[in-house]
Amino acid sequence: MNILFLCTGNSCRSILAEAIFNHLAPSGWKAMSAGSRPAGFVHPRSLSLLAREGISAAGCASKSWDNLPVTPDIVITVCSGAAGETCPAYLGPVLRSHWGVDDPARANGTEEEHNAAFLTAYRILRLRIESFLALPLEELLQDRDRLKLELDRIATLKP
Repeated sequence: MNILFLCTGNSCRSILAEAIFNHLAPSGWKAMSAGSRPAGFVHPRSLSLLAREGISAAGCASKSWDNLPVTPDIVITVCSGAAGETCPAYLGPVLRSHWGVDDPARANGTEEEHNAAFLTAYRILRLRIESFLALPLEELLQDRDRLKLELDRIATLKP
Protein backbone atom coordinates (compact mmCIF):
# COMPACT_ATOMS: atom_id res chain seq x y z
CA MET A 1 0.00 0.00 0.00
CA ASN A 2 1.24 3.43 -0.94
CA ILE A 3 0.34 6.47 1.15
CA LEU A 4 0.82 10.01 -0.16
CA PHE A 5 1.16 12.84 2.35
CA LEU A 6 0.30 15.97 0.43
CA CYS A 7 0.55 19.69 1.13
CA THR A 8 1.35 22.75 -0.87
CA GLY A 9 5.10 23.30 -0.38
CA ASN A 10 6.25 19.79 0.58
CA SER A 11 9.02 21.12 2.82
CA CYS A 12 7.81 20.56 6.41
CA ARG A 13 4.66 18.66 7.42
CA SER A 14 4.38 16.24 4.52
CA ILE A 15 8.12 15.51 4.76
CA LEU A 16 7.80 14.83 8.50
CA ALA A 17 4.82 12.54 7.87
CA GLU A 18 6.61 10.63 5.11
CA ALA A 19 9.69 10.02 7.26
CA ILE A 20 7.70 9.09 10.40
CA PHE A 21 5.42 6.73 8.49
CA ASN A 22 8.29 4.94 6.75
CA HIS A 23 10.14 4.65 10.07
CA LEU A 24 7.14 2.95 11.73
CA ALA A 25 5.40 1.18 8.85
CA PRO A 26 5.08 -2.56 8.55
CA SER A 27 6.40 -4.40 5.52
CA GLY A 28 4.38 -3.72 2.41
CA TRP A 29 3.44 -0.17 3.40
CA LYS A 30 5.29 2.84 1.98
CA ALA A 31 4.78 6.57 2.31
CA MET A 32 5.79 9.32 -0.04
CA SER A 33 5.17 13.04 0.04
CA ALA A 34 4.61 15.74 -2.53
CA GLY A 35 3.33 19.24 -2.99
CA SER A 36 1.09 21.04 -5.43
CA ARG A 37 3.63 23.90 -5.50
CA PRO A 38 6.81 22.38 -4.03
CA ALA A 39 9.23 24.71 -2.29
CA GLY A 40 12.18 22.88 -3.83
CA PHE A 41 13.87 22.28 -0.47
CA VAL A 42 13.27 20.44 2.77
CA HIS A 43 13.14 22.85 5.70
CA PRO A 44 16.32 22.49 7.79
CA ARG A 45 14.29 22.39 11.02
CA SER A 46 12.40 19.35 9.70
CA LEU A 47 15.67 17.58 8.96
CA SER A 48 17.24 18.42 12.33
CA LEU A 49 14.09 17.34 14.21
CA LEU A 50 13.97 14.00 12.39
CA ALA A 51 17.66 13.46 13.13
CA ARG A 52 17.11 14.21 16.84
CA GLU A 53 14.25 11.68 16.87
CA GLY A 54 16.44 9.03 15.20
CA ILE A 55 14.35 8.96 12.03
CA SER A 56 16.03 8.81 8.65
CA ALA A 57 15.17 11.49 6.12
CA ALA A 58 16.96 9.60 3.35
CA GLY A 59 15.04 9.96 0.13
CA CYS A 60 12.93 12.85 1.41
CA ALA A 61 12.89 15.74 -1.03
CA SER A 62 10.50 18.52 -1.92
CA LYS A 63 8.79 17.34 -5.09
CA SER A 64 5.72 17.86 -7.22
CA TRP A 65 2.73 15.57 -7.19
CA ASP A 66 3.25 15.45 -10.98
CA ASN A 67 6.33 13.26 -10.48
CA LEU A 68 5.15 10.47 -8.19
CA PRO A 69 6.95 7.14 -8.64
CA VAL A 70 3.70 5.17 -8.08
CA THR A 71 0.00 5.92 -7.85
CA PRO A 72 -1.02 6.25 -4.19
CA ASP A 73 -3.76 4.13 -2.62
CA ILE A 74 -4.43 6.67 0.14
CA VAL A 75 -3.87 10.44 0.04
CA ILE A 76 -3.68 12.39 3.30
CA THR A 77 -3.53 16.17 3.07
CA VAL A 78 -1.78 17.85 5.99
CA CYS A 79 -2.24 21.58 5.29
CA SER A 80 -4.21 23.65 7.75
CA GLY A 81 -7.18 25.78 6.86
CA ALA A 82 -6.59 27.69 10.10
CA ALA A 83 -3.38 29.05 8.61
CA GLY A 84 -5.28 30.36 5.60
CA GLU A 85 -3.87 27.71 3.27
CA THR A 86 -5.73 26.11 0.45
CA CYS A 87 -5.23 22.37 0.51
CA PRO A 88 -4.54 20.84 -2.88
CA ALA A 89 -7.15 18.36 -4.11
CA TYR A 90 -5.50 15.24 -5.46
CA LEU A 91 -7.51 13.93 -8.36
CA GLY A 92 -7.70 10.23 -8.96
CA PRO A 93 -9.42 7.11 -7.67
CA VAL A 94 -7.89 7.10 -4.20
CA LEU A 95 -9.09 7.12 -0.62
CA ARG A 96 -8.63 10.64 0.79
CA SER A 97 -8.50 12.14 4.26
CA HIS A 98 -7.50 15.52 5.65
CA TRP A 99 -5.21 15.65 8.70
CA GLY A 100 -4.78 19.42 9.06
CA VAL A 101 -1.64 20.55 10.91
CA ASP A 102 -0.52 24.16 11.26
CA ASP A 103 2.52 25.00 9.15
CA PRO A 104 5.49 25.27 11.54
CA ALA A 105 7.43 27.27 8.95
CA ARG A 106 4.92 30.09 9.43
CA ALA A 107 5.55 30.33 13.17
CA ASN A 108 6.54 33.71 14.53
CA GLY A 109 8.71 34.49 17.50
CA THR A 110 11.94 33.35 19.04
CA GLU A 111 14.15 30.45 18.05
CA GLU A 112 12.54 28.40 20.82
CA GLU A 113 9.04 29.22 19.53
CA HIS A 114 10.01 28.15 16.01
CA ASN A 115 11.44 24.89 17.33
CA ALA A 116 8.31 24.35 19.44
CA ALA A 117 6.09 24.77 16.36
CA PHE A 118 8.03 22.07 14.52
CA LEU A 119 7.91 19.78 17.55
CA THR A 120 4.14 20.28 17.85
CA ALA A 121 3.64 19.38 14.17
CA TYR A 122 5.87 16.32 14.63
CA ARG A 123 3.98 15.12 17.70
CA ILE A 124 0.56 15.52 16.04
CA LEU A 125 1.68 13.64 12.94
CA ARG A 126 3.40 10.91 14.93
CA LEU A 127 0.31 10.33 17.10
CA ARG A 128 -1.94 10.12 14.05
CA ILE A 129 0.41 7.81 12.16
CA GLU A 130 0.83 5.54 15.19
CA SER A 131 -2.97 5.47 15.57
CA PHE A 132 -3.38 4.58 11.91
CA LEU A 133 -0.81 1.80 12.09
CA ALA A 134 -2.50 0.39 15.23
CA LEU A 135 -5.71 -0.24 13.26
CA PRO A 136 -6.56 -3.71 11.94
CA LEU A 137 -5.28 -2.64 8.52
CA GLU A 138 -5.74 -5.92 6.66
CA GLU A 139 -9.37 -6.01 7.79
CA LEU A 140 -9.98 -2.34 6.95
CA LEU A 141 -8.51 -2.69 3.47
CA GLN A 142 -11.52 -4.89 2.70
CA ASP A 143 -13.94 -2.14 3.86
CA ARG A 144 -13.02 1.23 2.32
CA ASP A 145 -15.95 3.03 3.96
CA ARG A 146 -14.83 1.95 7.42
CA LEU A 147 -11.21 2.77 6.60
CA LYS A 148 -12.28 6.27 5.51
CA LEU A 149 -14.18 6.73 8.79
CA GLU A 150 -11.11 5.68 10.77
CA LEU A 151 -8.82 8.00 8.81
CA ASP A 152 -11.18 10.92 9.41
CA ARG A 153 -11.47 10.06 13.11
CA ILE A 154 -7.69 9.99 13.42
CA ALA A 155 -7.60 13.47 11.89
CA THR A 156 -9.07 14.85 15.12
CA LEU A 157 -6.39 13.39 17.43
CA LYS A 158 -3.96 15.72 19.19
CA PRO A 159 -1.33 14.92 21.83
